Amino acid sequence: MTSLTTDSPNLDKRTLLKAIGLAALAGIAACTSVPLPTGKGAGVSSSATGTLSTIRTSAGLPALVPDAQLEHAALQQAGYMASRARMSHTTGWGKDFASRMKGNGVRGAAGENIAEGRFDLQKLFDIWMHSDGHRRNMLDPDFSRFGLAYVRDGRDPSLRYWSLVLGR
Repeated sequence: MTSLTTDSPNLDKRTLLKAIGLAALAGIAACTSVPLPTGKGAGVSSSATGTLSTIRTSAGLPALVPDAQLEHAALQQAGYMASRARMSHTTGWGKDFASRMKGNGVRGAAGENIAEGRFDLQKLFDIWMHSDGHRRNMLDPDFSRFGLAYVRDGRDPSLRYWSLVLGR
């Protein structure tokens, strides 16, 4: 065990406490500024077009069209969630869904489904279809476009953070 003494004439208790406080603050600052590892991500809207079309047309709705702008917004949110290792519709920068959409140039009605897990596209949509709120978003007749993306967790490549952004 290492101990620290104040026997030195140049090191009084006040100086020692200041040094300890500064060291603690430096440690906290270092912890918050170190980025968490994030794995590779991808926009996968084109891969999901068939699945979403089937979901919508079976409900008597027109198919959704993949949209690069919405896919970019989805990839941004998936990346944020992967970097924080948690699902959230808001970001640590204080941006809620509405301000993120505005920042991405998305105008009008929009919705978002998010997920975290070790599953493929088919399982992802199956999970969302068995959740009232997620299903309601995908079957909203006001939406005509979508963007879907995921980012892998940097520590566990089988874990993905998903975001589906829907808009007019």
